[in-house]
Amino acid sequence: MADRPWVMRTYSGHSTARASNELYRTNLSRGQTGLSIAFDLPTQTGYDPDAPEAAGEVGKVGVPVVHLGHMAQLMDGIPQDEMNTSMTINATAAWLLGLYIANAEDTGSDVTKLTGTTQNDIVKEYLSRGTYIFPPGHSRRLIVDMFAYTVGHVPKWNPINVCSYHLQEAGATPVQELAYALATAIGVLDAVKESGQVEPEDFDEVVGRISFFVNSGIRFVEETCKMRAFTQMWDRLCADRYGVKDPKLRRFRYGVQVNSLGLTEQQPENNLQRIVLETLGVTLSRDARARAVQLPAWNEALGLPRPWDQQWSLRIQQVLALETDLLEYEDIFAGSHVIEKKTSELEEAAQAELDEVLELGGAFEAIEELKTRLVRSQADRTRRIESGELKVVGVNCFTDSAPSPLSGAESFLKVDPSVEAELKADVAEWRAGRDAKAVTAAVDALRRAAEDGSNIMAPTIALAHAGGTTGEWAGALREVFGEYRAPTGVAGAAGHRGADMGTVAARLKGMAGGPPRLLVAKPGLDGHSNGAEQIAVAARDAGFEVVYQGIRLTPEQIAATARDEDVDIVGLSILSGSHMELVPDVIERLRALGVDAPVVLGGIIPEADQPRLAELGVAAVYTPKDFEMGRIMADMADLVEAHRRA
Repeated sequence: MADRPWVMRTYSGHSTARASNELYRTNLSRGQTGLSIAFDLPTQTGYDPDAPEAAGEVGKVGVPVVHLGHMAQLMDGIPQDEMNTSMTINATAAWLLGLYIANAEDTGSDVTKLTGTTQNDIVKEYLSRGTYIFPPGHSRRLIVDMFAYTVGHVPKWNPINVCSYHLQEAGATPVQELAYALATAIGVLDAVKESGQVEPEDFDEVVGRISFFVNSGIRFVEETCKMRAFTQMWDRLCADRYGVKDPKLRRFRYGVQVNSLGLTEQQPENNLQRIVLETLGVTLSRDARARAVQLPAWNEALGLPRPWDQQWSLRIQQVLALETDLLEYEDIFAGSHVIEKKTSELEEAAQAELDEVLELGGAFEAIEELKTRLVRSQADRTRRIESGELKVVGVNCFTDSAPSPLSGAESFLKVDPSVEAELKADVAEWRAGRDAKAVTAAVDALRRAAEDGSNIMAPTIALAHAGGTTGEWAGALREVFGEYRAPTGVAGAAGHRGADMGTVAARLKGMAGGPPRLLVAKPGLDGHSNGAEQIAVAARDAGFEVVYQGIRLTPEQIAATARDEDVDIVGLSILSGSHMELVPDVIERLRALGVDAPVVLGGIIPEADQPRLAELGVAAVYTPKDFEMGRIMADMADLVEAHRRA
């Protein structure tokens, strides 16, 4: 008898809750078997749409969910107690789960039957994705509270999805991906045990609710071995460290999205075969097969996928599961000496790396060191692509191509700019129609729980029912916990490009006026900092004096830093689609402060937007197709020389 297929998802959400609900219902009607909700950046970082920090970001990379009304719209017509729902939410995970539970209660769904996952891995946010709010200790406390609450009240819910996916996108090797994810799981489980909120006899159930979310890259044989190593290491860790006797509770349960980092802007049609091959790494081995799979769309390097693009990715899964004979056999790699050897090598190296992390105090305590290691690994990967050592078809080899019929301005979805104004009006109307006293009382109760160490979930759900908003929930906790700025990892990394950067370095060293100063800055709420970090590392290798202060800076902060540091050139990095709102704001503030340095922009910037950006004063635009760091550094040197002569 053939195995049942895995849960099939597409990662989606945009514009508004109503528009996203329509998309979800369409995808479910086409054979999708679970939901994977993408939230916009203000929701992920705890801001309402009318907050100054949210400007330009509302509805861009996901769906805004500000209050219980939005959750009701999002899940309209979808029985929550019959749906497996994955929510990619971390710093505000307790709040979104609170809204999800409150809506289930309002609609008569059985809360004890709610099935799904809140991603909730804050360590990888510090290391790679950037949507953190609170310091590590307080963030871990919120995760512990969610574990304790769900074990007692929502027993089928996975309160954390330990997420190595973004570690790979930040440069992690398979060994680092294994070690750092397992270290995070240990850090959470140890904290749950130490909290005393879970009875010892229930702790095995806590271990059994840990799930993982992994990445699958193009080296699908190595990825297969990585997953087999994950499975074996987790089983051993659960048995030896936590004494879990039931094999079912030691099972390595994971969902997967295959590698979006490897998708290319050049020859985007090649992305389809990349997605297919990467899917094999997490489906071929029965003993280490994913329990849920979501595939990126072929055009994610260009912009926001359309519904048809997501359907195409869903069809890949359906063909693999239903048309091939993959699910009819025992593990086809059992007994393979090649697979066993590679799996053992990964296990041994990952265990050594894990031991190092634990000696440093654990994943939560070693964030700065882990970040440095990831930036270093990513710098090495970038160098190997630039040198041609690591082949990427259509990028650094076989670059000659007929024009692609898949390219063009219509090949991805654009969010209507009116969405932000619509959401601002929506939240104002919501606030006006609720019981203000009830909200104030609920916020006060939440704040007291944060202060006295009580479990945060009950007052969170009460605030959801009272009509509280995402910004009010996060604002109350900001008052108690404070905010955090994660390390950049740039100081301890080097590109090791040697002669590749020698010409530019010699030129900058002898430049009249001394070495130029480059400000690398990320405005808005976009936390994907890999590109900015690699530009900072390469620029330092090339002889620039680099100023890089990390992510989520306001236009005011960027302009003031450029003035105070007397920089020669400003480099902005934006991947969230908010460039048409944020870049003009930054340039206007720079000029108002008397900073006339040239401005360059990097990120996912559609070609159609580039002429307007040039009119606004952007001197150069770099997109994912621009991988040659030496050329970028030479371009910036030209801009500095021209500016100094002017």
